[in-house]
Amino acid sequence: MRFTVCLIALSAFCATQAAAKGSAFQINSTSWTFVDPDKKVKVRQSIDAKGNYIENAVSGKHVDHGTAVMKGDKACFTSAMSNDGESCWTTHPVKIGHTMLTTSDKGEKLKVTRIAYVKLSIPK
Repeated sequence: MRFTVCLIALSAFCATQAAAKGSAFQINSTSWTFVDPDKKVKVRQSIDAKGNYIENAVSGKHVDHGTAVMKGDKACFTSAMSNDGESCWTTHPVKIGHTMLTTSDKGEKLKVTRIAYVKLSIPK
């Protein structure tokens, strides 16, 4: 009987650990800073809870906006301001204040820093 109880407890623990390791990173409700590779300007980007993103230059000028969605371990962005289509980037869990190197499906590399979530709006 003890063996059965221990086996059940061990199975539950292993399943919990596997589920925790398999949890995908979520991009929604996050904010980031980086140098926009196309515009060569330092930007702040926020993705709201619904998956809409806004990217503004730190100076306040609007740079881009559109939608963001997770596809496996990649964050995929579709700009509402261009016809470039979807652009997907590698991700992994990053704590606020930490930096990661991400790579696009096209091989572009970008260093991004996660910051505390900031609700952005398109400047008028």
